Amino acid sequence: MKTSIAKFRSCLYKYRMKTETLPSFSHVDHVGITVPDLDEAVAFYCNVFGCVERFRMGPFDARELPRMPDGRDWFLAHMNVADGCCRFAMLQLGPNLMLELFQYDRPTDRNTAVPRNCDIGGHHIALRVTDLDAAIAYLRRKERVRVMDGPIVVTEGACAGMRVNYFLDPWGNQLELVEFNR
Repeated sequence: MKTSIAKFRSCLYKYRMKTETLPSFSHVDHVGITVPDLDEAVAFYCNVFGCVERFRMGPFDARELPRMPDGRDWFLAHMNVADGCCRFAMLQLGPNLMLELFQYDRPTDRNTAVPRNCDIGGHHIALRVTDLDAAIAYLRRKERVRVMDGPIVVTEGACAGMRVNYFLDPWGNQLELVEFNR
C-alpha cells in the first residue's frame, strides 16, 4: 500500500511541476447553488444545518444595469445569463465553507430541473459528520428532506473505513454525509 501511495504522490508531483497552474490561487472561497425561493432556502439551511447568514444582496436586474460597451447586458457579460434578475444570500456553513444561495427571477426560460450527479453540471456538497447514524436519523425527521438509501460502506482502498449517505434538500440539490473511521 505504501508503495502505491508513494508512486501516486511522485506522479502527482511530476505532473504539477510540468503544468502551469492558476497564479495566486489560495483556496476555495465559496460554493453557490440556485434555489427557487431565497427566504425559504436561507431558513432551511440555517435551521437544519446551523448556517449563519452573513449578508444578502440584490435584487440585481439586467434591465436596470448599464449595458456593456459592446451592447450586451451586464448579466450576459459577467455571468453568462441574458436578461438576468437575481438576489442572493451568503451563509457560513460550518467552520470552512461559505454557501451562496441565488434566487433568479429571470430569465423566464431558465431550467428548473436540478441536474443529477450523472448530468453535466451535476454536483453535491459533502458534509463531514462524526456520527452518520445520528445525522441520518435527524434528517429523516426533517420535512421535505429526502434521505437516499444507505449508508454506503467503503471497506477497501484509500477510503476504507468511510461511510456515506446522500440526501436531497427540499429543491432537489444533492448533499452527502461523510463519516470516516468509525
